[in-house]
This record gives sequence, structure tokens and C-alpha cells, in this order.
Amino acid sequence: MEQHFKAILKEIGEDTEREGLIDTPKRAAKSFNFLTSGYQKSIDELINNAIFEADSDQMVLVKDIELYSLCEHHLLPFIGKCHVAYLPNTKIIGLSKIGRIVDVFARRLQIQERLTHQIANCIQRITNAAGVAVVIESKHLCMMMRGVEKQSSSMTTSTMLGEFRHNSNTRAEFLSLIK
Repeated sequence: MEQHFKAILKEIGEDTEREGLIDTPKRAAKSFNFLTSGYQKSIDELINNAIFEADSDQMVLVKDIELYSLCEHHLLPFIGKCHVAYLPNTKIIGLSKIGRIVDVFARRLQIQERLTHQIANCIQRITNAAGVAVVIESKHLCMMMRGVEKQSSSMTTSTMLGEFRHNSNTRAEFLSLIK
């Protein structure tokens, strides 16, 4: 990957031997590997049996989970926050695992719509919840730094499964809690 970054730098007209760029291909490769590390992670290994029996059927909400991803169209970042809720159906998941699930899917080349859906489906599969809701709000640098250059724009996506999709009161409760 280092050689490819070096070739890109040369292609844009840079001198890859100048002091500030000598180690840039190595650093860029390391950075890109980190930013796409979600491809190397297994959800089942990440969960590591952190699923527990529980009597509760009340909403569990984790909000304002920071997320950083790369847009698959331009390889530019989108940055935002993710809100995840679920209605336990005899099982709950360890709290930190929700943030880790967000990271696994965000650390891949993505579009926000798919990312939202993947997180919701994963939580549903793992917990067998009566419902799952995921909302992501983010700013896309591909829209801010290039193209239309709209600095104040943001994007919101949601996926509602089970009770969050079919029960307007449950959905309304979730949406009021994340505001």
C-alpha cells in the first residue's frame, strides 16, 4: 500500500523525497489500514459472549456514539454520532459492545444509509430484540470540501425494526429521547 500512496503523491506532482513527505506513504498506509480495520473484525469475536439473560423489556438506549467512516465514493470522511436503542426480549448486550459494533461497520468504506441498516440488523440478530432503532447524524466531507461545498449540511438516516417500526408510540419515545 505504501508504494501506491507514493505513486499517488508523484501523480499529483509532489516530490516524495522532500523532508515532509519521505515517511508519508508509510503513515498514509498505516492510517488507511486503521480507518478500514472493520473488515478484519468478526462480530461474534467482538461480542465474546457478552449477551446476558434479563427480565427487562424496557428500552435500552445508547446515544451520541461518535462515529468516523469513509465515504465509499470519494474516500473522504464522514463524521457524526449514532443513537442505538433496542427492546430486550430476554437478552441484553454488554453496553460497550454497542459502541464496538458501530465502529466495526463504520471502519469500512461506507454509505451512511447502509451503515445505519447494518448496525440495526446486527443488534437485532445478536439480541433477538423485540425492536431495534438506529439513527445516524453526520457531516460528509465529500459534500463540504468538494463538489457543492455546503459547509452546514448534515445527513440523518434511520432504521427502525420490529416494535420501533410498527408501534408509533415506541418510535416517538425513542425519537424524543435522542433530541
